[in-house]
Amino acid sequence: MYLQIYENTCKFVRVKEKLLGKTLRELQEAAVSCGLKPFVGKQLADWLYAKRVGSWDRMNNISKDSKARLQERYELGTSAPAGIAESSDGTRKYLFGVHPLKGGEPQESVSYVEAVMIPDDDRRTLCVSSQAGCKMGCKFCMTGRQGWHGDLDAADILNQFLSIDEASALTNTVFMGMGEPLDNYGTLCRVIEVLTADWGFAWSPKRITVSTIGVMPALEHYLQEQKCHLAVSLHNPFPDERAQMMPAQKAFAEGEILRLIKRFDFSGQRRVSFEYTMFDGFNDDLRHADALIRMLRGLECRVNLIRFHKIPDFPYGCSPAARMEAFRDRLNNNGITCTIRSSRGEDILAACGMLAGKLSSRQQQD
Repeated sequence: MYLQIYENTCKFVRVKEKLLGKTLRELQEAAVSCGLKPFVGKQLADWLYAKRVGSWDRMNNISKDSKARLQERYELGTSAPAGIAESSDGTRKYLFGVHPLKGGEPQESVSYVEAVMIPDDDRRTLCVSSQAGCKMGCKFCMTGRQGWHGDLDAADILNQFLSIDEASALTNTVFMGMGEPLDNYGTLCRVIEVLTADWGFAWSPKRITVSTIGVMPALEHYLQEQKCHLAVSLHNPFPDERAQMMPAQKAFAEGEILRLIKRFDFSGQRRVSFEYTMFDGFNDDLRHADALIRMLRGLECRVNLIRFHKIPDFPYGCSPAARMEAFRDRLNNNGITCTIRSSRGEDILAACGMLAGKLSSRQQQD
């Protein structure tokens, strides 16, 4: 349930081109296309990315005439959330209306995506969405159950950073929200460029983690081209069992994924981790732990055990705490760093696998 509801302004109209998500060079070209000097593009980058301003009115070093010329052809691309839900543990979930892209064209109907802000001492981590829905069809994931409605563009993704209350306090981001980031790889790279460039957010790549089920060949491009951390959704060391939960195993086999990852060096600043959701009686015994040890031996990595959050029409519950601890200890005692991840935001359906991008009944009536 969303506790704060905002007026939905996501009616479809033919929109102007968005400035949010453009690189510095592209912003300079946009300025020149409006008869302005290239330095105006640098000013736009400063306002959008460094100062994180979502209003033309606040760009007080750009003349009124220059802004008028820009507004004839461009919009900023920022939009307020359609709703906010707050958990008892301080986690906040933001709902955004978007017109996702299919074949590069925005869809007329509105889809809703969610971003989750997770506070932890002095850290503020944003779990960001990259698609509306998802093609991967993982049976334990609410997003995967709804199918794929389209890709988010760079503005839709960056708007999740800019239009939340904690925008200026964010310290980290994880691409673990709705969608498969590597299935929207070109846009992911553009967003990472904005986040890490000196003219953008100027974040270190160490503040960014991209989660994937292992989409090929985008995974290989990502490992070659980016310096951000990698998290792989593994969930089972046995291919036939993994395929029961994750249909994408048939296209992107875990053995192939591991062989690729082992070609790269993770002994430095870039890290690789493996996400392992624990299902009671399915993937949580020591047979699975030992197979996981054999699979990951020799790789500098971490395994994060995730408590499964019950969803409708799914046959398994979460593994008991004692079994999760035994699994963790087995890995740690055999040289594989393993932790049990704290569950956050379950009471507002913001925990792993629970994002559905749906309006509450009150919003639907509005």
